Amino acid sequence: MKAPPAIPAAAYARRRRQLMRMAGEDAILVLPAAPERIRSRDTHYPYRQDSDFAYLSGFPEPEAVLVLVPGRRHGEAILFCRERDPDREAWDGPRAGQEGAVERFGMDDAYPIADLDEILPGLLEGRSRVYYHFGRDAEFDLKLIGWVNRVREQVRHGAQPPHEFLALGHLLDEMRLFKSKDELRLMQHAATISVAAHEAAMRASRPGIREYELQAEIERVFRGHDAEPAYGSIVGAGANACVLHYRANNAAARDGDLVLVDAGAEYRGYAADITRTFPVGGRFGKEQRALHDLVGDAQAAALAQARAGVPYEAGHEAAVATLTEGLLRLGLLKGSLRKNLADGRYKRFYRHKTGHWLGMDVHDVGEYRIDGESRLLEPGMVFTIEPGLYVAPDDTSVAAKWRGIGIRTEDDVLVTDDAPRVLTDALARSADEIEALMSAG
Repeated sequence: MKAPPAIPAAAYARRRRQLMRMAGEDAILVLPAAPERIRSRDTHYPYRQDSDFAYLSGFPEPEAVLVLVPGRRHGEAILFCRERDPDREAWDGPRAGQEGAVERFGMDDAYPIADLDEILPGLLEGRSRVYYHFGRDAEFDLKLIGWVNRVREQVRHGAQPPHEFLALGHLLDEMRLFKSKDELRLMQHAATISVAAHEAAMRASRPGIREYELQAEIERVFRGHDAEPAYGSIVGAGANACVLHYRANNAAARDGDLVLVDAGAEYRGYAADITRTFPVGGRFGKEQRALHDLVGDAQAAALAQARAGVPYEAGHEAAVATLTEGLLRLGLLKGSLRKNLADGRYKRFYRHKTGHWLGMDVHDVGEYRIDGESRLLEPGMVFTIEPGLYVAPDDTSVAAKWRGIGIRTEDDVLVTDDAPRVLTDALARSADEIEALMSAG
């Protein structure tokens, strides 16, 4: 599969300018890069850049701070980053340095990160508002407060310290919620890789296979296409599928089990998120198919609501109504549809919402409600649709034939001016399609 082009430096510059216009001329915006995290003793987790920092800079290195100063004559976009260091680069790989920050990443100016303490108070002086993500990094919070206090100490000498501190997410989250064409190309590529990974798992499935073997098939495909897991892959066989965030991935899949796989690739910082549930032996049992078909109906009902101008919550409501009606028809619930919906009785079998925003983070930023009301969908929004049913293995209130069945079907959906576009539509979804794919494999 052909990889899409990287997002150009000019696109990051446009984002920075848009954010500064929203913040206003007397503001300053401060974004630190993600810190490196210790895994054990002197080894680190694989580094992953902070999504907001990456969204505005494209800069992949740790130990960096992006400062945006709207209207500054000597340059509005300033990056503090590590200096070039041949000795360290021989150990850890090349660094951009200050020259690379300007030439490759389009910054107006760049300084060594070691100079941050000296320079940033001067950038804060004369600015009335500071936009920053307070509470994410306690150590950096204290540093920023210290820099502001240094400006305050100079008030009697005419210094003008900031007097207002605002949450950066209030502006930036809304920008990130609407995906550009560049972003959608990367998201589609992540989705296409994820489809291939799920297909590999289905084809590899056989009675006795361990969950981690299926996980290995999935993540082999990710890495084979220069992607990585967007989150911890969930592979739950049998009753493990009823654990929503199952992590162990170490059980054997027995003949007659269903396997729920929730896994998505991250490509160039953009996530996919797919769930499929398939029979380890290639054929659904009667009860398994009945519940799988019902989940498919619920997903179709939610997808029909994924149109511009429709409240976001309408998809969840459609899925819940479809699931509840089906559970009554199959005998897992009793009583009237209205009463079951009003009392939330379906929650025994369906405990989560029907989706979430998707983008640089798998649970991406963006408000779901505005002024207390479910926000209306708009073109450029991307979210998941993922209804499911989970019958606990020890639920004696239902017939034994239903117990221990867990099913979820999840796809990634783009809202357009017309019909929704399902980024993950190429992957087998219905029971018949899944069985055909597995038999062909």
